[in-house]
Amino acid sequence: MESSTSRTSLNCISLADPDIQRSVALLKQACLDSGFFYVLDHGISQEFMDEVFAESKKFFELPNSEKMKLLRNEKNRGYTPMLDEILDPENQVNGDYKEGYYIGVEVPADDPQSNKPFYGPNQWPSEEVLPKWREVMEQYHREALRVAKSVARIIALALNLDADFFDRPEMLGDSIATLRLLHYEGQVSNPSKGVYGAGAHSDYGLITLLATDDVVGLQICKDRNAQPQVWEYVAPVKGGFIVNLGDMLERWSNSIFRSTLHRVVLDGQERYSVSLFSCVNM
Repeated sequence: MESSTSRTSLNCISLADPDIQRSVALLKQACLDSGFFYVLDHGISQEFMDEVFAESKKFFELPNSEKMKLLRNEKNRGYTPMLDEILDPENQVNGDYKEGYYIGVEVPADDPQSNKPFYGPNQWPSEEVLPKWREVMEQYHREALRVAKSVARIIALALNLDADFFDRPEMLGDSIATLRLLHYEGQVSNPSKGVYGAGAHSDYGLITLLATDDVVGLQICKDRNAQPQVWEYVAPVKGGFIVNLGDMLERWSNSIFRSTLHRVVLDGQERYSVSLFSCVNM
């Protein structure tokens, strides 16, 4: 059983706030409560965010035959078709009603690093089909990773660590950071029948930065063991990120900080999102 009627309220962290201790206090409370919070004033312009979403939409509007040329490879780079992923197999009757595109840190094929899991060259649409697409996505990857590192510094202080703890090469200094472009088709979710835009899951990495359009769909469950489970909508935030913690950070903090179940439940509207999933070097 479950219920899902209300919207949750999340703390807002401004990266422009000169009072770092206020940011630490707000973030720490959010991490103890739900592991979700908003990040504002991050330095990525709205014009560029709009361009990223416009370029993402251009890709997903391509004919299926074009998208399938870039099907996700063994390095987890490229296109994932609708229903290809299933995040909550115990409760889903089909896969997620979303399609995606995965972009990682670019490592040339002849680089020794490319032999490691999660490293290697990305797959890119051709310049003839989508000019500027690679340039825009690589720039956004860099900018979002910069924001992730800024947030990680506040997290470090909230854990009573040195501010630069996560800047080390083995942490986010040389991280596995994956950009995920997602498109949810105009389909109505029905949790009682196992139909979701994205099934319930928690992220396994360190932190995730999520930018969405203005379509409401993300839900979180602060207590996964509650009966019934209570699901609350997270409102989109214009010009900001929704940030959540992953399982890795929950484990490192001895379960003090929360990696919370979340899912996407839609009312029939199309929805686009772009997220940066950050994990430490492995």
